[in-house]
Formats: sequence, structure tokens, C-alpha cells
Amino acid sequence: MTLEPDGVALAFVRALVAKDRVALEATLAPDIDFRGLTPNHEWHATTPGEVAEILFGSWFEPHDHVREVLETQTTPVADRHHVRYRFRVESEGETYLVEQQCYFDASDGQITRMSAVCSGFQPRGDGT
Repeated sequence: MTLEPDGVALAFVRALVAKDRVALEATLAPDIDFRGLTPNHEWHATTPGEVAEILFGSWFEPHDHVREVLETQTTPVADRHHVRYRFRVESEGETYLVEQQCYFDASDGQITRMSAVCSGFQPRGDGT
């Protein structure tokens, strides 16, 4: 069964939260065009493995744990798609708020191109 864009976006978010590398890579096309922007860095990847390494090696490192998904929203933007998610993340005993916005294209149930912007880890654990 091929997932529609909203379904693949939600599968991407679930895999990210679970830190499930196999599931995350399955949401991405083999020739993914990924670009990311965090407060102090630009990221680029062209394979699912490279994207997973960015997400699990730099953005959400082994000591970072999503404790709560505060919000997930998907919407179309003409021929593109948008997914926004906000997490409460625990890292080394501190609680942070993290939000990411992603614009993506999908084909055959996989993300083919994604541009992601991250708020960075904000030292507020109350969700606001």
C-alpha cells in the first residue's frame, strides 16, 4: 500500500519520535533531496542514510528524548506539502521545546524532496 503525502509525513514524524532509523529511511526516496536549516547550520543530504545521520546524529542525538508530541499538522501548499510538529524534548536532565516545519514533495509513498527549518532547542518545557 502506498501512503498519501499526509500519511508519509505522519510516518516520518512517528519514526523521528521513535528514533527508528529503518522506518525513517523507508519514508524517503532513494534519491532524496534534503535541505535543513537549524539556528547555526545548514544541512544537505541526498540519501536516506545521510538524512537519518543528520536527524539522529546531530538534530536529535542519543541523549535527546522526545517526551511528548505537542502538535502535528499537515497541510497542502498547492502542489507541495507541509508538515509541522512540536515536541517536548528531554536532553541531559533539561526540558526543551522543539518545533520543525517541513515542506516536501512525495511520490509513490515516499518523500522525494524536503526543506526543513528547526527552531532549535528552546529552554521551555511548558509547550508555549
